[in-house]
Amino acid sequence: MISTSSSSTAAIGRATRRGGILFPDCTSRRGDRWVDRTEAAGLAFPVYGLGVAVGDYDNDGDPDLYLTALGPDRLLRNNGDGTFTEVTHRAGIANPEFASSAAWFDADNDGWLDLYVANYVQWSPETDIFCSLDGVTKSYCTPEPYRGVSDRFYRNNGDGTFTDATEASGLYDPTSKSLGVVAFDYNLDGAMDLFVANDTEPDKLFENLGNGTFAEVGMLAGVAFDENGVARAGMGVDVGDVERSGHWFLAVTNFSNEMISLYRSEGNGLFIDRAQAMRIGPPSLPTLGFGCFFFDADGDGWLDLFAVNGHVEPEIERVQPTVAYRQRPHLFWNREGRVFVDVAEEAGFTAPLVGRGAAYGDLDGDGDLDVVITENGGPARIYRNDSERGALLRVRLVGRRSNRDAIGAMVRVTANGLALTQMVRGGGSYCSQSEYTLTFGLGEGTVAQEVLVRFPKGTVYRLNEVPAEQTLVVDEERGVVQVLPFRSKGAKE
Repeated sequence: MISTSSSSTAAIGRATRRGGILFPDCTSRRGDRWVDRTEAAGLAFPVYGLGVAVGDYDNDGDPDLYLTALGPDRLLRNNGDGTFTEVTHRAGIANPEFASSAAWFDADNDGWLDLYVANYVQWSPETDIFCSLDGVTKSYCTPEPYRGVSDRFYRNNGDGTFTDATEASGLYDPTSKSLGVVAFDYNLDGAMDLFVANDTEPDKLFENLGNGTFAEVGMLAGVAFDENGVARAGMGVDVGDVERSGHWFLAVTNFSNEMISLYRSEGNGLFIDRAQAMRIGPPSLPTLGFGCFFFDADGDGWLDLFAVNGHVEPEIERVQPTVAYRQRPHLFWNREGRVFVDVAEEAGFTAPLVGRGAAYGDLDGDGDLDVVITENGGPARIYRNDSERGALLRVRLVGRRSNRDAIGAMVRVTANGLALTQMVRGGGSYCSQSEYTLTFGLGEGTVAQEVLVRFPKGTVYRLNEVPAEQTLVVDEERGVVQVLPFRSKGAKE
């Protein structure tokens, strides 16, 4: 598998770059052209929806949608003409539970995307339990009074249908109260594993055994509980190589008075929580986190961490004056893999929100990653990345023998004497979907000395002296098929 080496040489002038991180809220700006196509796309149906996962499950080149909901979920096949057809029952998917997040990934590396659905608790209006913060007014209950429910795993049959393989694969667990899931290769053995964040139940790490089954190793790996042996209220999740060392870091957002978890893989199957040592822990202690992701906000080559926050109880300040209902996001700026500094306020994330979903993508084609946030009881928000940034290189992969989205592929970019590895991962954040294109910061460099691409089926491409400020489209069978320059900053659409 691809590995990298850690070094502090060739450091970039981060002190000046930090001052240039800027994400203006462009939600209502007239120059942005967004047209509501919900009805025209065939998506205007009633559903108590929570999240979405995007994946080309039929390998026809069009992204399909899986909507999680308070039962039942929806699978929507992309017709390729801007419309979708609901095919849930036809495809053999039947999840009537209280679903939250979901992840597409190829569990058996047969070239077809399988689906993991995270379910929360057994709840309905008829079984609702009265809870109260003050003994009088109804409030949200913690998950403890409710029974858990197993997540579901659907294996892709390759003909447009799925088989529920939850029990056969070893993924059945009726104690789960799941809110976040990310699929990635935690032990670098070539098989996609699953990390699942649970609310007041132990978080789970399902190791893919490569024979169609999984083994739960969360407690052995050190990611099930906090350092005191207590299960936290896990919500959002993501994974990234924040040290440029080839070791994965797992980020998990938790409840207020529970800091964000930041587990570092030691390379031997064990993880150590580095949240306090890397200074993410204390600033995140008073916030209640949901969506989160690693991304390079300023193009300096080091992955930063973004997290949205917001309490679940509007009256929380009456009983806990130090905890707010509306909370501003965190933007933890990575100082060369050593520590993080929260620069959210100076970067423009000043508005307190009841944040829930969070995703990133290059919305304006200029190469850097913009941010989208959903708010409970409020509008979605778009934050455009106007940072004073370093050079960027983007890599978009097209699978052929592997799944079309190339989920599970690894890309290593070497620049300025350092190497950064990213994986096309499935799921992540909370009830959200970010783009699959990988974005690498080159800092003050203008050329990547090497770009190494490894597809899930084993095909490898090694590219040398690749200029920055462009997107490479790499096809599994044909190599580089497109080179797309970025749009200029401020260019009209």
